[in-house]
Amino acid sequence: MLMRRSASAVRVWTPAKVNLYLEVLAKRADGYHELATLMAAVNLYDTLEMFENASGETTLWCDDAALSTGPENLVCRAVELARHESSRRDGVAIRLWKRIPMAAGLAGGSSDAAATLAGLNRLWRLGWDRDKLIRMGAVLGSDVSFFFAGSAAWCTGRGERVEPLRLGRALDLVLVSPTVGLSTAEVFRGLTVPTEPRDGAAVRQAAASGDVEALGRCLHNRLQSAAERLCPEVAGLCARLSSLGSAGQLMTGSGSTVIALCRNPGEARTLARALHSARDELNGARVFVVRSCD
Repeated sequence: MLMRRSASAVRVWTPAKVNLYLEVLAKRADGYHELATLMAAVNLYDTLEMFENASGETTLWCDDAALSTGPENLVCRAVELARHESSRRDGVAIRLWKRIPMAAGLAGGSSDAAATLAGLNRLWRLGWDRDKLIRMGAVLGSDVSFFFAGSAAWCTGRGERVEPLRLGRALDLVLVSPTVGLSTAEVFRGLTVPTEPRDGAAVRQAAASGDVEALGRCLHNRLQSAAERLCPEVAGLCARLSSLGSAGQLMTGSGSTVIALCRNPGEARTLARALHSARDELNGARVFVVRSCD
């Protein structure tokens, strides 16, 4: 994430993530699933601006009226966690501009929560290190910790245990996000845990070496079949991307966004133009040309 501090505020640009591999290893006793996933941050950003609030209250404003700004929002929960960990009762006013689609498998809410922790760390001059922020992120949700790990990471447990991974090269992708979102809980309810999970060694090697062709062949998401039953549009978009000749296609996270892995920026732009030219077939889906973050 990118951050800038002024005399009275902190502004954070916080990225979306994509899953290049997601395997479900087992059902846990706590009701969650044991996962192994390769995630990469991409340059599609939400923006948060944080100010001291003399009233002592936490307030959240968002430019998207569809997003609840009440205490259940992960941003507000992150503020309360930061106040608890720092023993501070300071108020904060937060403004949030959404660009990352919601309920789309891009972890926009988790990214916003991570940005809130990082922003308050700077605003309140708390001096927390990355390991502290990773531990706090795990309290809030499965994907939050990833956003403190760098541009890519191999994540296990619920997704909260992160091992940074250096990509061999920047990845060029096209994201196609349908208007219909998916509930993570509903997708997991439709999941069949495999008796023999797919090994992730090949995808890690391909990502680390920068071999896009090999990476495209290794793309995998165990949740995709369950998501396609709930939203057949996911399967249709993947088929559409395959017909356009990208190196690989995959649904990210629990959906509903699908990604096309491209060989270079020019191919990504060409693929996006082809999608825009057939926009009547996309049923309002949004198209983004992105690159993995440095």
